[in-house]
Amino acid sequence: MSTLQGDWNYPTRMHIGAGRIDELAQICARLGVRSPLLVTDPGLVDAGIAGRAQSVLQAADLPSAVFSDVRGNPTGANVEGGVRAYHAGSHDGVIALGGGSALDVGKAVALMSGQRRPLWDFEDAGDNWTRVHEAGVAPTIAIPTTAGTGSEVGRASVITDSESQIKKIIFHPKMLPAAVILDPQLTVGLPTHITAATGMDALSHSLEAYCAPGYHPMADGISVEGIRLVNQWLPRAVQDGTDIEARTHMLVASSMGATAFQKGLGGMHALAHTLGALYDAHHGLLNAILMPYVLIANRSAIGPRIEHLARCLQLQRSDFHGFLDWVLELRASLGIAHTLAAINIGEADVERIGRMAAADPSAGGNPVPFDAPAYGQLFMRAVQGVL
Repeated sequence: MSTLQGDWNYPTRMHIGAGRIDELAQICARLGVRSPLLVTDPGLVDAGIAGRAQSVLQAADLPSAVFSDVRGNPTGANVEGGVRAYHAGSHDGVIALGGGSALDVGKAVALMSGQRRPLWDFEDAGDNWTRVHEAGVAPTIAIPTTAGTGSEVGRASVITDSESQIKKIIFHPKMLPAAVILDPQLTVGLPTHITAATGMDALSHSLEAYCAPGYHPMADGISVEGIRLVNQWLPRAVQDGTDIEARTHMLVASSMGATAFQKGLGGMHALAHTLGALYDAHHGLLNAILMPYVLIANRSAIGPRIEHLARCLQLQRSDFHGFLDWVLELRASLGIAHTLAAINIGEADVERIGRMAAADPSAGGNPVPFDAPAYGQLFMRAVQGVL
């Protein structure tokens, strides 16, 4: 067995290594899934990756169907369509295959397959999660094809309410997939700019979790190692998309970031969720652009922690500015834009964006409590490129 293969049971059952997609039918059998619905996106259908998963199932006489009406920032309508497909095909489990969008929709379809309440009744607020009829949650197998969101190890889905133009977090503990396959071969064809943006998303998860207030040394430890893996392997994955070693480490770093952010997220995600809902922009790219601006805004509360992180990364300067310089240099080397204006997000709606960001659940984990005007100012700095 390659040293980059393994079977883990944290935070769920995980199968890591090149070619592990070939074990998909065995995993279905272990979970008692005999007729899975494969939830993916149109790009993976066109690329033949969804077909590869289906061929593994077909060889084991497991009938399956594909649902691929999934947007880059998935909506409630996408989830509803998936639930209709699930019932129409009399399926008994979900295989979520793709980036964060497909994984989020797949998990939400599995949740909603046996519910009578509408999706938004399970938004992550108060004790809404207790409304879920747990016996009606179908088992999910998650297979990420990007290394960024870490949704494969998450207990929630981020879904846009198109009517209100707000991204909402749908949560229940049973949304955690029962099994995960991290197969780096499935990420080899990922375009360079998507590899970069999703890799920076993985970094944002570990970084915000590490900076979030509260006592959680386990999450902190996972965060630090996740950041180290991104530092070492993301440039290699971007430079050579066929580098299986780099692709494997980035998939693991992605899962680590999402495991760690049970501790909390922060201002990057509060703004990224808002801008993603309003502008349909790529989530990882938004986090990458926002990262240095949020770091600077939080400096008064995170200085010592960032200095420790800089020492762990063995940066030339082990202080806040040394870490900030590393972030800026990493972004530039990956071709990430420095401003929101560069991706056609201007200064309009600043007050609305400030209000939405302040109300986003991720804002609660920011080290410095920002109100709506503060988020508006932070947004403006990111638009104009003022550090």
